[in-house]
Amino acid sequence: MGYWRPIFGAKRGRRWRLNPCRLFHVKHRNPIPASSSHRKPDSSRTARGDKVAALALTPVSRETEARLDRYVTLLSAWQAKINLVAPSTLPNLWTRHISDSLQLLTLAPAAKIWVDLGSGGGFPGVVLACALAEIPGAMVHLVERNTKKAAFLREAIRLTDSPGAVHLADIGDSVDRIAGPIDCVTARAVAPLHQLIEFAEPLVRKGARALFLKGQDVEAELTEATKYWNITPHLHRSRTGGHGWIVELGQIERRNPSAKSNGTLA
Repeated sequence: MGYWRPIFGAKRGRRWRLNPCRLFHVKHRNPIPASSSHRKPDSSRTARGDKVAALALTPVSRETEARLDRYVTLLSAWQAKINLVAPSTLPNLWTRHISDSLQLLTLAPAAKIWVDLGSGGGFPGVVLACALAEIPGAMVHLVERNTKKAAFLREAIRLTDSPGAVHLADIGDSVDRIAGPIDCVTARAVAPLHQLIEFAEPLVRKGARALFLKGQDVEAELTEATKYWNITPHLHRSRTGGHGWIVELGQIERRNPSAKSNGTLA
């Protein structure tokens, strides 16, 4: 298993640095060059250009593209009522959010049954459902505790005719109630990693694989998570460039069975 390597300095004191050679396997992918989803938005780029860049990065069928178009139109309309995504990311919606979600399918191409914890505006859950609509037996469970966002998710699933089920509940109260085998559990911009592991542990214990979308603080989050969990994470660089990572977990074991990390959301 990997480990955290201590670094010492006369003035800086003791701190911990991730040793990437031992803790996890990093898979590098080609990021988007100038149109990176995590770079400062280019005001000259049209929405069409952003979509073209996204679909070049994560190609989909024409049918899936049509479903995603309906989803984006619905999201834009609801965004005026409730905050589904950060307004600053709207010009880059396709590359920033949709491609970021679609890339999960390349890491689990055979997965049919997904659970998205804290679905919010539908990333990655609704996007995955749109992409899996042509796969027999596919289903995406969308867990969301906010009533208005849950209503949006239901409308998105209905309008796109995608295989999804919305669960209006706190994350910690819902995962045990989802019946049947689960292939993958995911989350994006919901909670720190140690909390996500707490939520996902019942599903991973039953055979699910965890794929969590994380940002530039992934090293600090891994350090915190190892206080509570024995994990062997695999890190994948986000295909959308910037500082994004995907944390893949196949096994989870609590370090101290009598202790729990803070598995609640503020």
